[in-house]
Amino acid sequence: MVLGRIQDLLEAGEFEQAEAEARALAASPRARGGDPALVSWLARSLAAGAAVAHGRGTELLPELATLITELEQTAGADRQLLLAVRSNRAAVLVQQDRHIEAEAEARDILRGTTRIAHLAKMWRIELSALTSLAAALNGQGRYGEAEAIARGNLPQADGPAAAFLHRALVGSLNGQSRYEEALAEARRYTPAGGRTASGTLEIVTARALHGLGRRDEAEATARQALAACEEFLHPAHPRIKEARTLLTRVIAEDPAPE
Repeated sequence: MVLGRIQDLLEAGEFEQAEAEARALAASPRARGGDPALVSWLARSLAAGAAVAHGRGTELLPELATLITELEQTAGADRQLLLAVRSNRAAVLVQQDRHIEAEAEARDILRGTTRIAHLAKMWRIELSALTSLAAALNGQGRYGEAEAIARGNLPQADGPAAAFLHRALVGSLNGQSRYEEALAEARRYTPAGGRTASGTLEIVTARALHGLGRRDEAEATARQALAACEEFLHPAHPRIKEARTLLTRVIAEDPAPE
């Protein structure tokens, strides 16, 4: 029941509360029933996931590495927890622009899900890995590959996975200078990504508008992106810097008065 409540908090975007309750549970797994080791791993993985979603992934990398090392001893269906934690690490690597490492991590996770797909439902982990893979490919300028992954998997995605795959799709179109298509796709629908996806759609929309030379609209949308990121994400989240950099770039290109 406690784990279920924490998961509900995480899905509702209550990252701070979810992390606090998960860490409290991890500190006293024996008092909560069940296998103490498994309860601790589950609680610590939820705490790390909450922190990563909030934007504190960089400081969590050592903790993720330790947890991954411990989970390497698991077998069978329990391996899905290992893959879930590794999926969080892949997301952090994307945030750090370590795209080659993120791609390798995501592809290995996908291989891992295939090996135990007959033992557990793996589609959420698969989608998470695919969002990181698409973002990593975009980061390497491999826009066609990113577009194919995003288009192929968007129909089965929802929540944050849909939001990030949608961002990857629009970003891949921007990367190919297909700005009209990118803007049309950005405005086609708005995935309900919650707090963790704050500013994602506005950033890629602003880039499409900027590519089309619609500077005023690009600036307004970039400001919306920055406001959303600052309101809902941790101050350390890399997306805040991304939104600020984009806004600065758009403003800097404001034509000088005659």
